[in-house]
Amino acid sequence: MTTTAIPLITPDPAADDERRRGLRRMRTLAVSLLGFAAVVYVATLGQDGFLGFVNAGAEASMVGAIADWFAVTALFKHPLGLPVPHTALIPKRKDELGKGLEEFVGENFLHEEIIRERVASATISLRVGRWLAVPEHTQRAADEIADVAVLALNRVRDEHVEGLIRDALVPRFHEEPIAPLLGTMLEEAVRDDLHHGLVDLGLVELHRWLVENPDTVTLILGERAPWWAPTRLNDAVTSRVHRELVQWVEDIRDDPHHHARQAMDSMLAQLAHDLLHDPATQERAERFKDRLLDHPQVLASSVSLWNALRRSLLASLTDPAGAVRQRLLSELSSFAERLLADEALRTRLDGLAADAAVFGVERYGAEVTTIITTTIERWDGKEAARRIELHVGRDLQFIRINGTIVGGLVGVLIHAVSGTIG
Repeated sequence: MTTTAIPLITPDPAADDERRRGLRRMRTLAVSLLGFAAVVYVATLGQDGFLGFVNAGAEASMVGAIADWFAVTALFKHPLGLPVPHTALIPKRKDELGKGLEEFVGENFLHEEIIRERVASATISLRVGRWLAVPEHTQRAADEIADVAVLALNRVRDEHVEGLIRDALVPRFHEEPIAPLLGTMLEEAVRDDLHHGLVDLGLVELHRWLVENPDTVTLILGERAPWWAPTRLNDAVTSRVHRELVQWVEDIRDDPHHHARQAMDSMLAQLAHDLLHDPATQERAERFKDRLLDHPQVLASSVSLWNALRRSLLASLTDPAGAVRQRLLSELSSFAERLLADEALRTRLDGLAADAAVFGVERYGAEVTTIITTTIERWDGKEAARRIELHVGRDLQFIRINGTIVGGLVGVLIHAVSGTIG
């Protein structure tokens, strides 16, 4: 597969102009030193004594300057345009250089020990605690979290919730046995008497309804009366049954130890046992669960419930004095105080941050460093060479300058040694 070369992006033209001027000044200095050495060499050619030393130094300076010019230039292009082997290295071998840079970063920067050391030295939790300790910062953090939550809630559509429930939750609920869960919950509720509150509420509401709707009760009972019985007799019987029913419910409501309550406790305990151990009861519970999940109203009710919850959250989140925002502000302030006071908490959170960073590097480090190679592969070779030279070329000119100076000193030294030996 071929990749299309893309030009490099110039992030700051003004900065590039400054780099270009600096590179030009250093090139001028290096060339000036070479020219000066050439002039001195010509002026002292054939001289002896002190000038002989000067001539040898100038000759060696020219050699060093030209050799280092060739070496520096060969990195970015062909010297004098000549296709000399192993020149224009960056345009020709940018892909290999990118791969080497990728391996260098991966081997020397993305190690667990280095990451943990950097995270530990950053004291992230302490910095967060100090930042949140400022009331303005706490308010800003609460506002930002609330704004992000509002954006997230507004992006969730009804079809998203419907699809999640229909395609993910409902099939999972179909697969998950409901009988053991219901049996365990009911068994624990009966053992801890948690159901008594619900029974009390039901009895209170039932008693109130019976008292406030005698005509309805009489009508229901009258429909079950024999057709041949006199109307007066039926009315008397239904009225008496209604009064007895009200009194019976009242007795159960007021007596915590009523035998009807005990019978209900026994029934619920037996139901919990059957849900856990009786295959027939478990099968009936599963069938009921499947019918309930397949009912269209389940999906519609779930979406309606989500919409009601979302409206409530949005109203509170968008209100600066809303309960959610105020609670968020309070929790952030409390969290900041704990971070500053609890060193063990800070150590634990910094450890979690280090673990998260190491996990991310171990799982995605290779993908991150691959960006270096893939990006460099897509660069245009000549443009890449020009850009790299613009950034590092000024410093590379010191190689030429040093080569000129050091070459001259070495030339003088060699001349002195050869004169001594001769």
